Amino acid sequence: MSYVALSGLSAAQLDLNTTSNNIANANTYGFKESRAEFGDVYSNSLFTNAKTTPGGGVQAQKVAQQFHEGSSVYTNNPMDLRISGTGFFAVAKDRLAPVTNELTRNGAFHLNKDNYMVTSNDEFLLGYQVNEETGDVLSYEPSPINIPKEFGKPKQTSNIEVGVNLPASGELRDPALFDYTDPETYNRSTSSTIYDSMGQSYKLTTYYLKDQTQPNTWQTYYTVTDSAGEKPINIAGGDATSPSGHVGHTMKFYNDGTLASINNGQNVVSEALGAGANPVELNGADATQVLSFGLSDATQFAAPFELTKFDEDGATTGFLTKVDFDENGSVLGTYSNGENITLGRVALVRVANEQGLDKKGGTQWDSTQFSGDKIWGESNKGSFGSINSGTLEQSNIDMTQELVDLISAQRNFQANSRSLEVHNQTQQTILQIR
Repeated sequence: MSYVALSGLSAAQLDLNTTSNNIANANTYGFKESRAEFGDVYSNSLFTNAKTTPGGGVQAQKVAQQFHEGSSVYTNNPMDLRISGTGFFAVAKDRLAPVTNELTRNGAFHLNKDNYMVTSNDEFLLGYQVNEETGDVLSYEPSPINIPKEFGKPKQTSNIEVGVNLPASGELRDPALFDYTDPETYNRSTSSTIYDSMGQSYKLTTYYLKDQTQPNTWQTYYTVTDSAGEKPINIAGGDATSPSGHVGHTMKFYNDGTLASINNGQNVVSEALGAGANPVELNGADATQVLSFGLSDATQFAAPFELTKFDEDGATTGFLTKVDFDENGSVLGTYSNGENITLGRVALVRVANEQGLDKKGGTQWDSTQFSGDKIWGESNKGSFGSINSGTLEQSNIDMTQELVDLISAQRNFQANSRSLEVHNQTQQTILQIR
């Protein structure tokens, strides 16, 4: 009887500890509740009567974790990730050894000083490399996810495509009087940005003038502004001249407003603008780089002036401004140069038997021979769940049920204590018989 009562006390104590641990981790993200499971002790032999054997007490068989999902908590941090459905995040303590990793459902990540995504314990989140254009995973070999602070080398502007509607009712001007400093000598102007080889930006201004000397004809002139001020641009092969020395494009239109012809000079060249950079050549002398203008989309309709398109292929170095994640776990980086890049894909892992996982603490687990090998995949593929950004998975603790279990475990402990006390009293009574 004494052993039975002691085994009951031990079991009740384990139940109390398990329930207390659940309550203590009620606010731990990604925590999974545990449940103490017990079995009775029954000894039998050839010399005992099974019908009258009372049993030998109770023993703990397992403290089993319950992997059902917890509820969501929404945050303002896009790097807070939640898995809706099956799967775990994989994290590695050593950035250079991602094959040694552990599993977690805690998706509270942030960037470290080297711009790697890490946990609060500085463990590296693992993901896959992807094709930047298609977003497809290149290889299911996991590696730490890095989000570069900068993206793209500077690219000098070489090609410009312009779409513009020039109003058919525009006031006629004299090309001989054009002066870019005098708005009365032209109809409209637009400004845009171009880049030299070092990524330095310059303002390119285009001036539109409706020619009074030729019907359905518009002249265009150009200037570029750098640190020294605004500079006129001459067009190689152009045929529109002015007293200020400009040579620009001449556009002629049909009566229906569509473009009839444009002079052959499509290359805008000028003096070097960037100190130390490959020059944006704009004057035709020693032209190592030209700006190719495409004006084939120009129209002259009975509508207001409108710039319908301006595309240029130059770029400056971009600095990271924003990080997002889609439901497929793709890491999307937004940079100050307007580039939106898919930088990688968050890896997901599952195992055949979650109950066989080895608890490591810190809401992390590792695979064992009982859980089966890790199966690597990605969000929304196969049996894997989806990834939600700006959301964390709370612990799956039901506080009301835990408090009820705590009371029940306490009563069990008291009952077994009383059983042990009665056993001691019985022994004392037997010893005092004379």
